[in-house]
Amino acid sequence: MFKRFRRLRINPVLRDLVQEIRLDINDFIYPLFVRNGEGVKNEIASMPGVYQMSIDEILKECEELKSLGLKAVILFGIPDTKDSVGSEALCEHGIIARAVRAIKETHPDMFVVTDLCFCEYTDHGHCGVLDPKLQTVDNDSTLTLLAEQAIVHAKAGADMIAPSGMMDGMITAIRARLDEAGFSHIPIMSYSTKFASSYYGPFRDVAESAPSFGDRRSYQMNPANRREAILESIEDETEGADILMVKPALAYLDIVRDIREASMLPLAVYNVSGEYSMLKMAARAGVIDYERVMMETLLGFKRAGADIIITYHAKEAAKLL
Repeated sequence: MFKRFRRLRINPVLRDLVQEIRLDINDFIYPLFVRNGEGVKNEIASMPGVYQMSIDEILKECEELKSLGLKAVILFGIPDTKDSVGSEALCEHGIIARAVRAIKETHPDMFVVTDLCFCEYTDHGHCGVLDPKLQTVDNDSTLTLLAEQAIVHAKAGADMIAPSGMMDGMITAIRARLDEAGFSHIPIMSYSTKFASSYYGPFRDVAESAPSFGDRRSYQMNPANRREAILESIEDETEGADILMVKPALAYLDIVRDIREASMLPLAVYNVSGEYSMLKMAARAGVIDYERVMMETLLGFKRAGADIIITYHAKEAAKLL
């Protein structure tokens, strides 16, 4: 006697009844890229359907997102001026602070997450203050600035802070500064396991954040390291992170599963620009059924253990759910 698994697959109603994992519109966070100006909506050639937008256009975008049932965004800023320490990121009149205030005033029900890093704001494109001797980011000097940047975002009205720089001790520093300033209620979603990945290429077009020299392998993770990937997230949990994250997602589903089994915290994945663009370009070439492949990919993230999916596909997926 053999088991007839197909008994549960023949009828479509029964298939739905026994489906184990489901995508939900509440799973998604949609990335937005904001820059100065008015009436600005620049589509990025390497990321069809993704735009740099001025604040007035961001507000229109939020209206569309809400009409689709999407409730959360993550903001990335593109400043007009950059310097060696990313000064605009520390300014209460900077692009992110102004965008957060505008969104919360116009769309108070939109949940606003802010990416906390310096790569978009520094003239060298790295994620913090440079150590001139080592030609890499000075970890501890950057911690102080990250904590101050978090305060700027919190004062502007951010609902959640998402530090992405992969600095050692960043959650401890940010949590302590937020609590000290009266923002103990603000959660931290840490980019806790972030790899030095080649999948980020198109993001650097939209965020204008490519490093001017070298790469980020001295602070982002080696894609070959599984045990270290788990340790990174567990350390951020110990330091006080409220939500963990794996970035990128598609090539790292084993890591998503490993961290899901090692931690009880909510777990996010970032479905990054290269993953998005590959599907878009394959669709243009006519080699895939785009919508089915997109939904299968998103389902795979959730099946691996993700609770939250940051994705440029969110609007398209919402229309299908």
